[in-house]
Amino acid sequence: MEPVDPHLFVIFGATGDLTRRKLIPSIFRVMTEDGAAAAHNLLGVSRSDGSDDEFRQFTNEALHTAGYDGSLVEEWCRERVFYHQTERGTTDLDSLRDRIEAIEADLGLSGNRIFYLALPPVAFSSVIDQLGRAGLATGPGWTRLVVEKPFGHDLATAHQLNDQIHAHFDEHQVYRIDHYLGKETVQNLLAFRFANLLFESAWNRDRVEAIEITVAEHLGTEGRAGYYDHAGVIRDMVQNHITQLISLISMEAPNAFEADEIRNQKVDVLESIAPIKAEDVVYGQYEAGVIDGEAVPAYADDPEVAAGSNTATFVAMRLGIANWRWEGVPIFVRTGKRLPRKTTQIAVVFRRPPVCIFHGVKDECSSHQNVVIITLQPNEGFEVRFDVKAPGSPLTLVSQPLHFDYDEAFARLPDAYQTLILDVMEGDQTLFVRSDEVENSWALYTPLLEMDLPALPYPAGTWGPAAVDERLGLKNGWVMRDV
Repeated sequence: MEPVDPHLFVIFGATGDLTRRKLIPSIFRVMTEDGAAAAHNLLGVSRSDGSDDEFRQFTNEALHTAGYDGSLVEEWCRERVFYHQTERGTTDLDSLRDRIEAIEADLGLSGNRIFYLALPPVAFSSVIDQLGRAGLATGPGWTRLVVEKPFGHDLATAHQLNDQIHAHFDEHQVYRIDHYLGKETVQNLLAFRFANLLFESAWNRDRVEAIEITVAEHLGTEGRAGYYDHAGVIRDMVQNHITQLISLISMEAPNAFEADEIRNQKVDVLESIAPIKAEDVVYGQYEAGVIDGEAVPAYADDPEVAAGSNTATFVAMRLGIANWRWEGVPIFVRTGKRLPRKTTQIAVVFRRPPVCIFHGVKDECSSHQNVVIITLQPNEGFEVRFDVKAPGSPLTLVSQPLHFDYDEAFARLPDAYQTLILDVMEGDQTLFVRSDEVENSWALYTPLLEMDLPALPYPAGTWGPAAVDERLGLKNGWVMRDV
């Protein structure tokens, strides 16, 4: 990789868990791989009491936990890591601007800056306005703003936040981050589709019968119940992660592999998704059950969950894309907590041949449908299921997998945050969400959030409410029922 431009990476929320677990190790990993330590300078910003030395120790410990030790860690922390404490209740960032300019002067930097908001969403608006008022939205070099998810709570709040950002920053400066897009296998959806004519030529309503997307979590709320009870499954997983998968699996080929070309096609897909009807949605909330042989409590038993809460921890839905490529092809989505295991998979189910010449008992067709299964986590890879004749007689067809496994082919997949942070440093917005994309996504789900639909109970350790298959019209259940 080419060395990135020298810059100052400013993290708001510098002493938080995201910074410790993901951001600091990712920045350091990029720095070690491009071999230009002087280009990577870190300024932590927080309201917590602290000093340069204390934040350097925090950074050192974060890197040690991530498996990094040695003289390079010590040298980088000592010479390239700084801390600035903002005053509680302050309405401006003038002191931060002065500190940034002083650090840049001392290090001989040209004024390239990244502002990363590793903050609770409620703080986004205030910090963005303060950056603008302090004159930090522009600088001597380039300036980039990274905003974590969730971006808004519904369509109105997302639109308001976009307006607030655009009052100070141009869209080309803004990087709305969704770590799912940094996963190597998610990016490879584009390569799989558009670099392989074998698949792209069949990726349409003439050949595809249905698409299934499963994002399953075996954990519960795990200390996040206070947040989750106000968010629910649509805001937590569907509006962001799953919608990105839908757009990537169904978008048209871009004219070039460039940020705006790819994001234009993703927006076109979102604009083509038909309004979601209540009868095409099944919500669920997990009850007590068994996970990996251990009894786990119900969602409602968490002390942070409001009494009588109807918050959904599971949703299954049927979507349709009203365009030339996908008209009539259902997209089935399911995601939830306390499911049997953690997995993210996409199944593209192809139609049967128009005439069956292989018959089994009771003259039923004995062939199986071809399926492409894309596994995003764990055990990342691709699998194609196809029919072969079993040896002997009578003639019997069996479905067999042809698979590709990333762990077998490559030594290491980069961490999603490492990929995205490098893209921010290089100014590549391909894997980041544009303003019209996030608003189109919220426009799709906000009406659904306003419907008062019940959350049906399901035992922890199962695949959701029993009514899902019948309600959504899955005649033979999910292809991925055995994942």
